Amino acid sequence: MTALLIPDNYRPRADLLAGKSILVTGAGDGIGRAAALSYARHGATVLLLGRTESKLEAVYDEIEAAGGAKPGIIELDLATAAEDNYATLAASLAEELPSLHGILHNAALLGERRPIADAGYKSWSTVMQVNVNAQFLLTRYLLPLLQQAPGASIILTSSGVGRVGKAYWGAYAVSKFATEGFMQVLADELQNTSNIRVNSLNPRGTNTAMRRAAYPAETPTNNPSPQDIMPAYLYLMGNDSAGITGKAFDAR
Repeated sequence: MTALLIPDNYRPRADLLAGKSILVTGAGDGIGRAAALSYARHGATVLLLGRTESKLEAVYDEIEAAGGAKPGIIELDLATAAEDNYATLAASLAEELPSLHGILHNAALLGERRPIADAGYKSWSTVMQVNVNAQFLLTRYLLPLLQQAPGASIILTSSGVGRVGKAYWGAYAVSKFATEGFMQVLADELQNTSNIRVNSLNPRGTNTAMRRAAYPAETPTNNPSPQDIMPAYLYLMGNDSAGITGKAFDAR
């Protein structure tokens, strides 16, 4: 699979996301936190979804302190949430919002790094629940709200090991291959029936807790920070990428 890059020297306008409401999963840490702050800085009302309320509140406070639109907090553990939880969430949001302009599916679990022959089923299932099933359920139930927007964007977080298989990456790699497939199927379904575009984005090596856990021998500061790769997240979420769908992108 050949991945695309955003235009060279892309510079998002300060008001790129003004008037838009965007939901970010895994918004309390790492790339999700950086994206939530960046989206708010560019005018969006951000819905912060995560499992740890204190982390979400810290991002909430930072957005408000910077003068951003008042965000929303959605405390939800994707590993244990049932289908009814997603239906209830969608119904609640529909009562508060006329439409939803975007979803960044960022939350993910790394799981075990071991051969398939030694993989534990419980860990495997949990990774699939968070990395695959949760993004399906959230997308499935929020599609009506996305359809109400004049243009909406769904960004699915991919990985290099979800585009070329790599030994010992187990459930995580398989979940990212599933993410790429989900992106392609959904994009093809929606391309001629809606104004929703769907793309995948591989952040590549970034200085996050997950990257440090996956590559303990790396020097973390050799990788860019989450904030350094935000132009790609802004490009795919904003109207500058209108008309682009079903594509696999690298953040750099």
